[in-house]
Amino acid sequence: MIVLGVDPGSVRTGWGVLDWQGSRARLSDKGVIAAPARFSLPERLRLIHEGVAALIARVNPDLMAVEEAFHAANVRTALVLGHVRGVVLLAGAAAGVPIREFPPATIKQQVTGNGRADKAQVALMVERHLGLPGAGEAGDAADALAVALCCAHQHTPLAALIAGGRS
Repeated sequence: MIVLGVDPGSVRTGWGVLDWQGSRARLSDKGVIAAPARFSLPERLRLIHEGVAALIARVNPDLMAVEEAFHAANVRTALVLGHVRGVVLLAGAAAGVPIREFPPATIKQQVTGNGRADKAQVALMVERHLGLPGAGEAGDAADALAVALCCAHQHTPLAALIAGGRS
């Protein structure tokens, strides 16, 4: 089972691909779709949508897990993130990939055991769950991998999620 985790961002959208074999996850690939801040919002949205659509075509995931919007202090930031989530969800839906969404606190709780964990704690636990060497997989890709791990923890067995999914 291939799970694509996505952490939407208007400048950096992180993604991570996990290959599930039974109850074990193996990192297949990870990265970031960069949309330069100097570009207009519509242009960044186009780049993100095209990037996610190309990624889906390349990895052919059985399931896509996406981080839900958080409550931002800045209304404009929340609105922009909503637009980004929209193009990410559109790319998955257009490809016929089943999509699950998770709030940040749920992701943190499932991956670290603490719904208020900071980014460093999440990165360290992603590394431990996946058996990766180093001091914590940092950044947007680690956040996306945390979304994919949360999806697996929330929905076991994963095969039940795609039953009746794509034909």
